[in-house]
Amino acid sequence: MARTRGSKAEITGPLIREAALRLFARHGYAAVSMRQIAREVGVQAGALYAYTPDKQALLFDLMETHMQRLLASWQDDTASPPLVRLERFVRFHIADSLDHSDSVFLSYMELRNLSEVNHRKISKLRRDYESKLESILRDGQQDEVIGVDDIRLSAMALIGMLTAVTNWYRAGGRLDQQRVGDIYWGLAKGAVGA
Repeated sequence: MARTRGSKAEITGPLIREAALRLFARHGYAAVSMRQIAREVGVQAGALYAYTPDKQALLFDLMETHMQRLLASWQDDTASPPLVRLERFVRFHIADSLDHSDSVFLSYMELRNLSEVNHRKISKLRRDYESKLESILRDGQQDEVIGVDDIRLSAMALIGMLTAVTNWYRAGGRLDQQRVGDIYWGLAKGAVGA
C-alpha cells in the first residue's frame, strides 16, 4: 500500500472521496478510473484499496453518505400547518441541493451504475426522503389546503423540479438563492393547488 510520503490516513481517505465525487460528477462514473482518482489525490493506485474495496463501493459510499446526510438534515415540524411545512421543504431542498450539487448529480445520474444490491439500498433511502414530502402533501389534503390527484407522483414531480435548480443556478447570477426560493415556492404552491 504505497502512500505518498507525508500523507496521512485521516487526510487521504477524505481526499479520495472528494476527488472521486468531483471526477464522477464531471466525467461520469464509467469514464473515471481508480488510477485517475489516485492521480488526483497524489497517491499510487494501489493505495486506494486501503480505503475502499473497489470503485463500486466508492460510488455506493458517496451516494449513501449523501442520502443519510440529507435525511438527517431535514427536520419537519408536524405541528406547523402543511403549507408552512411545504414551504420549508421547498426552501430546504433547494438550499441543500445547491450546497451539495455534485452529490445531487451523482445521486440522480449514476444510480444506474450501482449493483442491484446497492441500487436497492439507495432507492430505499431515496424513498424514505420522498415519503417526508408525501407526508406533508397528505396532511395538506386532509386539511383541504392542498389538492393533488396522486400524492406519490406529486412528491416525485416536486422533488424533480426542485432538484433541477442545480442544472442552471450560478451564484452571482441574475437571481440570488433567496429569490430562487421565492419563485420556486410560488411554483410549488401552484403545482399542489394551494
